[in-house]
This record gives sequence, structure tokens and C-alpha cells, in this order.
Amino acid sequence: MKEITYLEIPNPNTREVCHWLQESWTPIIGKKKITPDGVRLQVVSEISPSSAEETELSIFIWSVQRTTYLKIFRWGNKPFPSQANVCRQLENEIRTAFPQQYPELPEIDASPSSIFDALEAYYPKTVHFFRKMPQGDTDLQRVYWWEKRWREGVKNPQEPKQVIFQQNQPYKPSTIAYDLIYVGGALGVIHAAVMAQLGYRVLLVERLVFGRMNREWNISRSEFQSLIDLGLLTLDEFESIIAKEYIDGFNKFFDGNNPPHLKADVLHTPKVLNIAIDTTKFLNLCGQKLKQAGGEIWERTEFIKGTIYPEGVTVSLVDLETAETKAVRGRLLVDAMGTASPIAWQLNGKRTFDSVCPTVGAVIEGFSPEVWDSKYGDVLNSHGDISRGRQLIWELFPGEGDELTIYLFHYHQVHSNNPGSLLEMYEDFFNILPEYRRCDPEKLTWKKPTFGYIPGHFSVSKSDRKVAFDRLVAIGDAASLQSPLIFTGFGSLVRNLDKLTYLLDFCLKHDLVKAKDLNQIRAYQSNVAVTWLFSKGMMVPTGKILPPERINAMLNTFFGLLADSSPEVADTFIKDRTTWLMFTRLALKAASKNPALLLWIWEMAGNQDLLRWLGSYFEFTADSIKNLLFASWFPQALKQLPDELRQRYPGLWLRLLSFQRSLTPSR
Repeated sequence: MKEITYLEIPNPNTREVCHWLQESWTPIIGKKKITPDGVRLQVVSEISPSSAEETELSIFIWSVQRTTYLKIFRWGNKPFPSQANVCRQLENEIRTAFPQQYPELPEIDASPSSIFDALEAYYPKTVHFFRKMPQGDTDLQRVYWWEKRWREGVKNPQEPKQVIFQQNQPYKPSTIAYDLIYVGGALGVIHAAVMAQLGYRVLLVERLVFGRMNREWNISRSEFQSLIDLGLLTLDEFESIIAKEYIDGFNKFFDGNNPPHLKADVLHTPKVLNIAIDTTKFLNLCGQKLKQAGGEIWERTEFIKGTIYPEGVTVSLVDLETAETKAVRGRLLVDAMGTASPIAWQLNGKRTFDSVCPTVGAVIEGFSPEVWDSKYGDVLNSHGDISRGRQLIWELFPGEGDELTIYLFHYHQVHSNNPGSLLEMYEDFFNILPEYRRCDPEKLTWKKPTFGYIPGHFSVSKSDRKVAFDRLVAIGDAASLQSPLIFTGFGSLVRNLDKLTYLLDFCLKHDLVKAKDLNQIRAYQSNVAVTWLFSKGMMVPTGKILPPERINAMLNTFFGLLADSSPEVADTFIKDRTTWLMFTRLALKAASKNPALLLWIWEMAGNQDLLRWLGSYFEFTADSIKNLLFASWFPQALKQLPDELRQRYPGLWLRLLSFQRSLTPSR
């Protein structure tokens, strides 16, 4: 027996595909014999019609991840007549009968009927389980709103809505109410609280009820230490917001269809994302710190536009409870609105994001200990191959008490014909959760959903993306501040918070509020930027069909190397602290272990992105040389320069400070 063909058929209705195979498909040669899951294809000998040839093709289908898969095996030692032509004919006709169709968002009636009634016909499982959640109707409305807004931004990249305007006339009156106005209360409140403690007048604007998030956050102790060092939290306060600390995390990708040399052991990462943060406690604690330092929080208030004047910025807002419009003035506007930020879309247009991870999940109680031990986490896991043009990946993190937070996501190309769907992902999540972990979803307690679009930008250098305008700077996901591997803006922001705070404080003290100055305030890391090729290698390009096992084979190649290395290598790499030597050594080992890897990456990335990545690698190399030449002496030399230089040339000093901070690796 020999496997001849393996196909993914992007259709969740396996019975429909089986019926087509058995009843509609006519092979160019041979006689079909119906089997329970497909057909057997036989050729009757003309010499001896009473007996079949020794060779036949067995074609069968099965379903995993709401996707249909097909394999063809040859029975016998002789080649099947016209075997290649038969396989090619079957694949071509399957692609015609069941083409790749990218999900569209249904237009729902804006009448007072519930969101459940409006979406039930399209996403029955999603509506069923959202009904079980305490604020399921509100949360499902949020999912729909976020997907609708994301799609609008992706489909009209050339014409982003203008929300930032510039005026050369002075303020009337010229008084400024706040130093900093933050729009977006999740990652925004962390930074806002730190700046308020430095003595700045801070206003935080949040569209939702403050303190409620649709994502959970995980981090390690060493990474979170920066918030303690900055004085935002004490060690006791940090301990109070820890929902759970697990003792080991697993990374394993499905390899059932990989050749033996591309199967990998489980990668253990006990100190990666092993602290589950109680986000409600954490955000409210940051909110308290902000208010204690004199800051204000306006919740249920939506950003409409910002107008930049020479002396400051006026922000137009609307109170969502009363529909009252407001205008507030500040020295600087900070965009922390995340992936849906209209400011980010305006600043960067079609280059706002190069990739995205549509992510869905939930906080759940009721998992049996036989199914999962809450002392452990799944950092990255797949249980099947490419599914309807996506490589689905799971994460599972223990939470407070018996809670577990489970995510399902995939790396996705930002494409106007295929923006990526949260609601379609949720329908997958609720259907295939029992495949991933043996459980009965009806017996689980559904606490709250977790969802979002996590963006990525393929940086070649620190200057190829706009994160600032005059009197405006972006942080967090709005600045596409994320890791290609662990992909959340939270960890990146926390690791770089000291740098961002120090540079922003300097800018405000010296009134350096032009775009050229504020663009120095970014958490760019060349050692992170160079890894975007990994995320590119985990996404199926829109319009392309890849061998189903391709992405799992690539992931097993690289994570197998990490599993075979010392624990420090995996810990360093996944926490975005890799060095040039470590990265280059791992890349060469991966190419040696799997020579086809380079061809696969070229097929998925294309010439243009490969050239862009080479630019990222050269930038990483230049940064490594710069660190080698300057890191040992430049910070001390900068301290020896006279203070007069800082006062007379603050713009130059800012660039020296930014250069100094770039020499210090993030935690």
C-alpha cells in the first residue's frame, strides 16, 4: 500500500463531498466500487475479465476541523494505469465542484431584534454558546462590530476615513486641559498610569465599560518585572493579580502526515507565558493608580476625531450613554485603540498591517481533570492540517481557580478579498473544541468570550511604519507592536515600557512634539522584526492551495530544533530576546534538516517578501554590529556629556537617548 494523493477540500459538509465522489465523479479509467467513506477504483483485465488486476486505487474521505480531507492509496505493487492522470483529473474536478470560498459577514437587520436572532441562521453554534454567557448578547454584538469595522478597513485601504486633521490657527482659547489624552483603555491604561505617576495630567477615554476585556493576558515573571521597576505596581500587588502560575507549557504541532524526519518532540517552555493575569483586577488596579495620581477615566465614550493645532490637540468625543458630544484639549494624543484604530489606518493606509491573527476563544470552567491538568498550559498546539485555507492553532492557559482560557487562531494575510472572520472562527471553535480536548461543551460553564484581531507589520527597518504625527503617538497594537510568535501587544508593550516612558517623558519636558521627534518613541526590535518570516510561513496566501501538511511540516522542523536545544534557547527565542548568532545558527540548522524549507517559504512568501525579509535580516545584522561596537561604552559616555548639551540641543539629545535605548536588549 502506498499513499498517492492527500487533499484538503474546503467544505465542512463531508457527506456532500462523499456523495459527489460516489455518484457524480466519473474517472477517466477504471470501475468505481462504492465503499462507506469513498470508492475503490479497479481496472478489469481484458485477458481475464473474471478477475481484477492486482493494483487498484482506494479513495476515501474524512472530516476534521469542519473540513473534508481526501487520500488516495494504491494497493498492489504495479502502477495503476494512467495513475497520475486519474489523480490530476480528480483533483481538478474537486476544485471545480468545491472551490475555496472565503466567508463574508452577513448584513443583519438594524431593528431592535436581538443579535442572537439576527445571527442564529448563519452561526448556530456560536449563538447557542453565547446565550450561555453572562453578557453574551453584548459580547456577540462586540464581535460583530469588530469584524465589520476590520473588514471595512481592509477592503478600502486606499480610502481610510480621515479622523486626524491639522490646523495652523492658534487655539481659542489657548488653555490646555491635559498633558496626555489616551484613547483606548486596555493597553492604554498601563502606560497612562505610569505617565500620571510622573506628574502629567492624564485623561483616558474608553469606548466600552472600563476594565472589561475580550482577551486574557499571559506573561512571565521576568518580563513583568519592568512594571515593578517603574513603580507602577509593588511586588505584593503583582502577586494579587496572578490568576494562575502553571509549572510547564507544551508546544506540539500535528505531524500525522509528515515524514519521519519532520516529526518533532513536544517542546517544553515552563517559563513562557506561564503567569495568567487576572485582567479585570489588573486593569482596575491600573485605573486606581491613574486616578490616585490625578488622572481621569471617561468610559462609554467614543473617539470621533482629533484636530492638531500648533499649541496642542483638540479631541472630539461622544458620550455613548447620552449621545452628548464633547471636546477636550491636550498637549499630546496617544492612540491605544488597537487593531480597529482609525488613526492607524489613516497614518499607514494599505501598509497599516501585513498580517493578522483572527483570534477567538473563551474562559471556561468544568474541564474534567482527566481531560486537562490545570497546572499545565498549551502554548502552541495544532490537532490537524490546513483547514479551509487556514492552519488553525490552539492555546490553553490555566486561569483563576478551575478556569481555563482557550484560544483558537491562525496567521492570516491581510487581503481585501479575504479579511479574516471572527464569527466563522467562533463557529469552528465551538464545533471542534471536543476534537482538540475530549470534552462535552454542553457540560462546561462558559464565563466570557475572548476575541480580537492581533496585527502584524513586516518591518524592514524602524522607520518604515508611521507611529506618530505632530502631537500624536501610537502604542500597543495600534502601532502594530507585536511578536510574530506570541503575537500579543501586551508582552511587547510591557517589555519596552521603560523605554517608551523615558523617551516620552523627555519629549514632553522639552516640548518635542513634532512627528520627527515622536517617531523616536517606538518599541522596534530588529531581532523581533526579522522573525516575521515565521508568521509568513504559517499563513496560506489568499487564492493559493497548499499541500495540507505543509505548515505543520514547517513548524515541526523549527520547533523540533528548539526541542532538541537547551531550554535557554527556546526561552530566549520565544521571548523575543534572540541574538544574531542564535537566530542564524537555528536558520541554518533548519535548512539543513529540511532542505525543502527554502522552496516552501519562497512559494508562500514570493519574491517581493523574500527581498523585504533580506532587508530585515541585514538590518538585524547591522544592529548586532552596532551593539558589538557601542553597547559597552556608549551609555556611560552619554552620561559624561555636559547637561548644557541636553538643554541647548534637545532634539539631538533625544536621538542619542533613542540610540542608547536601542542598545539595551528588552527583557
